[in-house]
Amino acid sequence: MQRNDGKPGDRLSRRAFGRLALAGAGVLAAGSAFAAEEQEALHDYVPDSQDAPKLLRRISGLHTQQWQDHFGSVSNDAILVVINDRVLHYWGSDGFYRMYPTSVPLTEEMTRRGRTSVTLKRPDPDWRPTPAMLKRRPDLPTYVAPGPDNPLGIRALNLGWTSYRIHGTNDIRKIGRQSSSGCIGLFNEHILEVYDRAQVGTPVLLI
Repeated sequence: MQRNDGKPGDRLSRRAFGRLALAGAGVLAAGSAFAAEEQEALHDYVPDSQDAPKLLRRISGLHTQQWQDHFGSVSNDAILVVINDRVLHYWGSDGFYRMYPTSVPLTEEMTRRGRTSVTLKRPDPDWRPTPAMLKRRPDLPTYVAPGPDNPLGIRALNLGWTSYRIHGTNDIRKIGRQSSSGCIGLFNEHILEVYDRAQVGTPVLLI
């Protein structure tokens, strides 16, 4: 990669740009290996204009994980969210493994870490802001029906913590950023895949 002034790091090669777009779309299967150039591009590239592709947002890290380091079994699948990386890792009992870029909570006070599980699958979620959200943002609607304007996107997985979910989003600008009020957000096409695989009882760990 070359900057306009001849220094490395500013421009993306066509190959790096293509890989970056692929990562933005979340098609990161187990065993995929990025060359050092693509890893650097993915880590550091930030669109510098409104015309830049909206999918290409900064993601702090895309480092593969081993489920054995976090779970005793993946017999009911397993989900790991690495808050600092802004990445969700999904392991299936059939050997499936994929990484998805996420949004994460705005502040440490809003962030939950620890073990929980999927407690409810919501295929067409509606949305109500929590009292804390309304206190911060009195202008928020008190209810949003399922549909394209719903902040939870097209699918949601309720977790064992009150008002904490893994869900889609109607605003892809949030992905790869500290932008949520506590939940973990995915591109809608990614929550479809996670939703279809996860079951009530699938273990979830946030670190």
